[in-house]
Amino acid sequence: MISRRDFVAGTASAVLATPQGRRRPNFLVFLVDDLGCHDLGCWGASDLQTPNIDALAASGARFTNWYAAAPVCAPSRAALLTGRYPIRAGVPDNGRPLRPTERTIASLLQPAGYATGLIGK
Repeated sequence: MISRRDFVAGTASAVLATPQGRRRPNFLVFLVDDLGCHDLGCWGASDLQTPNIDALAASGARFTNWYAAAPVCAPSRAALLTGRYPIRAGVPDNGRPLRPTERTIASLLQPAGYATGLIGK
């Protein structure tokens, strides 16, 4: 398994070191509200069917030591998108939007040629 720190470092170095004309790696980041660690087949669920997520997990990097930055969704999303503690990102609780001036994963990847998107909340 790969640690989150090693994944981020490796992804950043791959993006910066990719020569012109070579494809950069694609990646997806999922943040799911109210999903327990045993709610996916790839984590051992036998009562739930999650074949598409299981296939993604089998062919990609899986983080095995991950904790939510907050017990509610908006601060957790802010932390994941910015890499900052929720209070420092300006989202200490639900109800406050992320400030447009915050640097996010997407805003850092776009100048490197990545197309980014957000689906959901």
